[in-house]
Amino acid sequence: MCTGPRWTTSRPWATSFLICIERNTMSITAERKQELLKEYATATGDTGSPEVQVAILTERIKNLTEHFKGHAKDNHSRRGLLKLVSQRRSLLDYLRGKDEGRYKTLIERLGIRR
Repeated sequence: MCTGPRWTTSRPWATSFLICIERNTMSITAERKQELLKEYATATGDTGSPEVQVAILTERIKNLTEHFKGHAKDNHSRRGLLKLVSQRRSLLDYLRGKDEGRYKTLIERLGIRR
């Protein structure tokens, strides 16, 4: 959806002032979060396992990465992205220390390079 000044219709050169609003948000939607919970949960009602947490963080990281393609100078969000990546790395290190097999399968399922 694009919005802009009302006077653009009478001035064709003013179309460059149109502001297009993206419907993509940087955050994760509740529906998508429930999908990730169903897909990566180790048991019913599981929201705290490392697999679920890493999957949710990965989705948020992907959304922020897409956001930066259009907003390269958004340094405040970039700091948040770096914190998310660090948090995901810590969870993956924890999972690797606990169970190497679960770690490897999660990395493959999410498509995270390591």
